[in-house]
Amino acid sequence: MRAHKALESDDTKEAQWEATRGAAVGAVKWGAASAVLGGLGYVLSPVYRGLTIQFKIYLQMSGMIVGSMIEADYRMRQYEQRVRMQRRIAQNRAVWADYEKELAEIQDESASSEQKK
Repeated sequence: MRAHKALESDDTKEAQWEATRGAAVGAVKWGAASAVLGGLGYVLSPVYRGLTIQFKIYLQMSGMIVGSMIEADYRMRQYEQRVRMQRRIAQNRAVWADYEKELAEIQDESASSEQKK
């Protein structure tokens, strides 16, 4: 069962910010590429020059939106992988610490039993 206010956890907020940063970066990168392609289209294509300004803006915005979705998704997948790896490392460290503690106890017991002999 889900906890109340699950979307207000620190992990969720970090994931949201990571996706937001990815969306912003993707919009800038793909927007620049769309602008370059639009410039080339204006120079080389009479069909593109004949389009209305509204449609040219639509084409520019479409590139930016697609780029922001792709980059946000990529950043989210990287973030999830990083969080899983950190949790796995923490779990392995806890298991290792338990193992070392148990080993130290066994060594102490064997040392104390040898001293009694």
